[in-house]
Parts: sequence; structure tokens; C-alpha cells
Amino acid sequence: PLPQQSELNSFLWTIKRDPPSYFFGTIHVPYTRVWDFIPENSKKAFQQSHIVYFELDLTDPYTISALTRCQLLPQGENLQDVLPRDIYRRLKRHLEYVKLMMPSWMTPDQRGKGLYADYLFNAIAGNWERKRPVWVMLMVNSLTEVDIKSRGVPVLDLYLAQEAERLRKQTGAVEKVEEQCHPLNGLNFSQVVFALNQTLFQQESLRAGSFQIPYTTEDLIKHYNCGDLSSIIFNHDTSQVPNFINATLPAHERITAQEIDSYFRQELIYKRNERMGRRVKDLLEEHPDKSFFFAFGAGHFMGNNTVIDVLRREGYEVEHTPAGQTINNRKHPKTLLAFSSSSPAHSPYVVSQELPLPLHPWKEEEEEEELLPHLLLPDGIDMLEVVDRKYKKKKKKQQKKQRLRQFNDLWVRLEESATDPPPRIRIINGYITVEPQPRGHGQSSHAHADTSSAHQLSHSLFLSLLTWTLHMIRLH
Repeated sequence: PLPQQSELNSFLWTIKRDPPSYFFGTIHVPYTRVWDFIPENSKKAFQQSHIVYFELDLTDPYTISALTRCQLLPQGENLQDVLPRDIYRRLKRHLEYVKLMMPSWMTPDQRGKGLYADYLFNAIAGNWERKRPVWVMLMVNSLTEVDIKSRGVPVLDLYLAQEAERLRKQTGAVEKVEEQCHPLNGLNFSQVVFALNQTLFQQESLRAGSFQIPYTTEDLIKHYNCGDLSSIIFNHDTSQVPNFINATLPAHERITAQEIDSYFRQELIYKRNERMGRRVKDLLEEHPDKSFFFAFGAGHFMGNNTVIDVLRREGYEVEHTPAGQTINNRKHPKTLLAFSSSSPAHSPYVVSQELPLPLHPWKEEEEEEELLPHLLLPDGIDMLEVVDRKYKKKKKKQQKKQRLRQFNDLWVRLEESATDPPPRIRIINGYITVEPQPRGHGQSSHAHADTSSAHQLSHSLFLSLLTWTLHMIRLH
């Protein structure tokens, strides 16, 4: 049985202002594993907020394209040319094992949803020989039976992004893809080879039954649902980098593992916290009358130098919000309804254009690399499917809307011109002449002045339509 609301863990913090804004800590696991343990006031804060911001825009095709490009080796290079031969052979052998085992790892529920093992493997590991070693290391770390069984269900932050879209909220992102991606590419080659070697060793030991991973997905879910706000495990989930520090390592390798851990902590947690905090401050100042809901990885709110610390240094009062505390959005609810309407200015997944942040710099540079359907992120498949559906639906809707608009414009303009009698149209030797009918008595000059521009336009449209019709008759 679920605990009472007052006993639930809360990863919600309130930024004291009018209206209030919120920080919410997420983890990269299927939302169904944690949703029932998230307090109602956290869900209410999400529903009542005007604008929802994430680390990245999770359903933007440009985000996926940029993530893919960032993971690839320079043009013309392959992993076989880069890695030591023994590590490359072990990697290839392990991926063959995973591909062989994947059908038995999949759940009946996944098969019922139409997920096939080959498709799943290609979506996660396809084109692996073109990826940079550090991304291959992260990919291998996620190719476990437990993680495979969780595929097909949106992770928590993706689920919130989908809900924000369904509720027609304005959304955005505080980071560029490159700001998450480039630090991973910044490890030196010897560190990357060490990390990949350790990851392969861990997976090989797991297969042999002689090793147990310190932090599993199940541990992560347990800590999150039980409310361990000080757990170091969230930092590894937020950075998506495994822990290599192991007491059994030789001294020189332990030093390398500590250097890697320190590098990632600095680059993927602390520096990002500082940057994200500043951008949150800018958003709050730019939109003082709007309530924000910032959904970031839980690790950004724990430990030292957090996003919360950055806001507090800037003079904001931020307090942890327990499960039982009432959420009050002080602004009138009508403001929220107006902002969440289907108005084009506030359509879903439009990043605030008022912010002077270059949130999508990759749009300026088109590269030849095609969009590859295999991402590191645990929700990669779901993201691709959501983006694909959204893109097709949006394109179809735009085309339909455009056609209707063109037809209606013509219809309305012809109706507007109905105050005049229709013109006399004569066709002599293929040439069209138009003679206006004499105007009826009793119409004022004022009415003539008001409609003259409409008449000219309607005549022009009428001529164009008639000419096109005659042309089609001749063709047939």
C-alpha cells in the first residue's frame, strides 16, 4: 500500500515570489515506477504553472539531431581505427552477446506494444562503430537487462514534457545540447580508454556472475521514492556517468577513476548548476508575472553548489516544500487559462523568444550527417517516436490549415464584394475583358469608398480564377 500524502517524499522547492515558481527534481527512470510516490502538491504546482522549463527541449528534432552529431567521430573515422585492438574486440563480442540475449530480456508488455528486439537493439546501438568511445562507454553501460525491460515507457522528465504539451503550456530549455555534450567529449584519450575498459569489465563480470554494480536502477528508484535527499546516487543519474571508483582497483587506476569522477562532477554538475541557475534568474526577471516550473535532474538540487544555491546568492528565497504543504498560486486562475490557450503566441514547445539566450545555435549550421535513430538517453526511442508523430501531425495540420486559409480568404473577399453587381465578362479571341456593371441607385459615396479596395482585389482574384479555369479547359 502507498504511504499517506504527508509521508511521501518531496523533490519540490518553492521560489518565493508572486506568483511563486518551482524547482522539481526528476530521475531518468520510467515515470510509472515513481509517479504514485510523487506528492499531489508537486503535481498541482506543475499544473498551475504557466511555463515549464527543462534542461533540454526533449521533443525538439534539433535537439536529437545535435545530440547525434555530438556523439559521432569526425567524418571518415571509425571506432576500429581509434580503439586499441583488444578493447575493440571485447566491445564487439559484448554487443553480439547483448543482441543475442535481447529477445529473452524483453517483456510481454513490450512485445504487446510492437517493440521488437532487433528494432530495439538498432535504436540503441545502431551505427556504434561511428560513435566516439565515451558515448560507446555510456551506451554499453545502459545495455543491461534491467534497462532494456524499462524501454518503451517515457522517463519522468519526458512524461512531464508530454503532459506540458497536452495541457498546452509554453515550454523551453535552459541549456544547449552542446553544453551537455561537449564536456563528455572533453575527457582525454587515456581517460576514455580507461572508462570504456572498466565498463566492459563490469559488464563481463556481471555476465559471469562475479560482480554487482554499486548503483542499479532499482536502487535509484528506491532512494527517490523513499526520499533520500542526500544520496550521492542522484549525481550519477543526473550526469548519466557510471561510478568507476572501486576499492579493488590498483592505486594508479584508482587515481584515474577519481580524476574522471572529479572531472564529471565539475563539468556536468557544478558548472551546469551555475549556468542553469543564472538562466533561471534571467527568466524570472524577464517574466515577473508568470509562474515557472523548472524540472531538472534531482542531482542539480543536492549536495554543494546547487542550482538552489545560485538563486539564493542572487537574493531569491527558495525553500523545500514538504508533501503536505498547500500550493497557492496567488495570481488569478484566469491568467493561467489565458496563457494556456491555443493562441499561436503560446503554442507548445515554443522557447521564449524574449530571452537573449542562443538556445538553438545548431540551427545556423546544417551538417550532412543524417538523423540517426540511436541515442544514449534512456528515453531515446520514446523521444524519436514522439518527435516523429509530432512532426508529421504538425506538418499535416499546417498544410490543412494553409489550404483552408487560402480557400476562406477567397470566399470572404468575394462575399465582401457582393455589394456591387457582378462585372460583365467577355472573351474575344482568347482575351478576357471586364466591364463593371453600372452601380445601383441609393448607395452612398461613403460606402463606395469603403469597399473600393475590396472590389479591386476581388476582381483580380476573380480574373485569376477564371483564367486558370479556362487554361484547364484548354488542357482537357
